[in-house]
Amino acid sequence: MSQESIENLVRGILKEMNGGGAATAASAPASTSGNKATEADYPIAQKHPEWIKTKTGKTMDDITLENALNGNLTPEDLKITPEILKAQGEIATSAGRESISRNFDRAAELTALPDARVLEMYNALRPYRSSKEELMAIADELENQYNAKITADFVREAAEHYEVRKKLKGDN
Repeated sequence: MSQESIENLVRGILKEMNGGGAATAASAPASTSGNKATEADYPIAQKHPEWIKTKTGKTMDDITLENALNGNLTPEDLKITPEILKAQGEIATSAGRESISRNFDRAAELTALPDARVLEMYNALRPYRSSKEELMAIADELENQYNAKITADFVREAAEHYEVRKKLKGDN
């Protein structure tokens, strides 16, 4: 398989994952301009490709196999922005999908955390891995250090459930 055909395959997969269409000039999603994204804005990649950019400002046009092979892309260049996640959440809310919307809101919050810390917190949330105090400390960190209130509340709720269900460290 040639480099060009691999690149076309990768771009096709990225387009499909984002609902079609390629990104062009970057501009802010509706949620950052004071408007709310709605069902009419879905799929974003097709209807508003200018909204799609990575955390470092790259567009889908920048995400190519050639750029990856040339070292012009880093893992940071592939990270999603909280703005596009919030726009996806607004679309979900508009469609009556509140649960999915909350998931997008939590994901948007987590973009502020270093990847390694997300993995540490994930492991700490596994049954029997943490005490209630350790989980509450994680919740405080999320809320106070990263302004991730939704996720902090989620961790606090998990700590309460773990306590009731005897899933905290030392309960096994």
